[in-house]
Amino acid sequence: MNRKTLVAGAVLAALAAVMIRMVAGRPVLGWYLLAWALFAAALWLARRVPERRLSALVLTGGIALATIGLATPPSSSTDSFRYAWDGRVQAAGISPYDHPPADPALAGLRDDWLFPADCGDPLLWPLPYGGCTRINRPTVPTIYPPLAQGYFLLVHWLSPDGSRHKALQLGGWAMAVLAMLALWRVAGVRRAAYWAWCPAVPVEAVNNAHVDMLGVLLVVLAFGTVRGRGTLLGAAVAAKLLPATALPGALSGALAGGVAWRRVLGIMVPAALVAALSYLPYVLLSGASVAGYLPGYLQEERYDGGGNRYAVLRLLMPDSWAPYAAVLLLALVALAVLRYGDAERPWQGALLVSGSLLLLFTPGYSWYALLVVALAAMDGRWEWLGTALAGAIAYATGPAATDSPATLFYAAAALAVLIGWAARRPHRAATRRPHRAETRQ
Repeated sequence: MNRKTLVAGAVLAALAAVMIRMVAGRPVLGWYLLAWALFAAALWLARRVPERRLSALVLTGGIALATIGLATPPSSSTDSFRYAWDGRVQAAGISPYDHPPADPALAGLRDDWLFPADCGDPLLWPLPYGGCTRINRPTVPTIYPPLAQGYFLLVHWLSPDGSRHKALQLGGWAMAVLAMLALWRVAGVRRAAYWAWCPAVPVEAVNNAHVDMLGVLLVVLAFGTVRGRGTLLGAAVAAKLLPATALPGALSGALAGGVAWRRVLGIMVPAALVAALSYLPYVLLSGASVAGYLPGYLQEERYDGGGNRYAVLRLLMPDSWAPYAAVLLLALVALAVLRYGDAERPWQGALLVSGSLLLLFTPGYSWYALLVVALAAMDGRWEWLGTALAGAIAYATGPAATDSPATLFYAAAALAVLIGWAARRPHRAATRRPHRAETRQ
């Protein structure tokens, strides 16, 4: 084994040690920064590692880092407790959209794990009629879409008694590894390293077991194939809504020289059918309440213009303008992808739209960026990884903090994307000229 491979392996070992420390307790800003610095160093060193040896580093390193996420209970998020509850409620024949966890009508489904008798832990949520729970926002109904609910029910059915959080973590581990292998097949081993070694994967996809991983995997599989792409993208949207930002990428260039109706219909019809059919059973059971807590969540997270949302835009314009500017700019980005996007590289347009969403709306949750990490790996655009780091900083310092350093990191991430775009522009122009010359002949 040559020196370059050994050095890269040593950096990955150091990254693994940091990840162990991060999942052992609630991650803090310093650990996030160190983990991402080691991740960046590993990617830089990987440039000079022979591909055969790099393959071993990506495979073993990716599996090892993902496995670290299984070592402890969720370290920095309580969302998976809601997943377990929603699965339990459905197994009892009740729609998860009909009752919040605090509803006394569901008291018979409670146990000592999700509703502990000792309420001394400050991370527990109080119940209005006494007692406490590990489930966040226990007085409101679930927010998760129907395919996610199907996943929660499946995990509940497959989980042995007493498995608690571990079954959901194992599900996240399996999906993270499958995504790595799919990226490897589509984009090659060097790009797969962007996903395999990213600190967000063991923390958010595995340890915190965020259901976002299901949507990410479905998007990766969709862009890895042509047949069934619309079906897979519709399923991704029905799992976590955010993958809707991948749809313009799937339609890249559809508006060039007139609307390519056959391609638009080939994507959108199956996507809409899958999403509609996944909602249908819950609509029949719960009616309009299938929207769950989504409207309240958007208000709580201050997408009306408060808190730390739209942080980059608010550096450039009055606060009151920022929400409208964000929506307008995101629409323009999506239209640009539909008009000028590369139909042969649909993940490129999907990355542009999904990454722009994060830079414009600056959410305070790090797991939202898992999709961007996967698409950046697929397209080889390392500069977009900064959006995931900014989200991690926002979460580590408080999702609603108005003085969060995440504003600086989101601004730096936006600058990195612009620099990357400018640096690649001459190369894009050079590759387009021969193509245009060929079309004239």
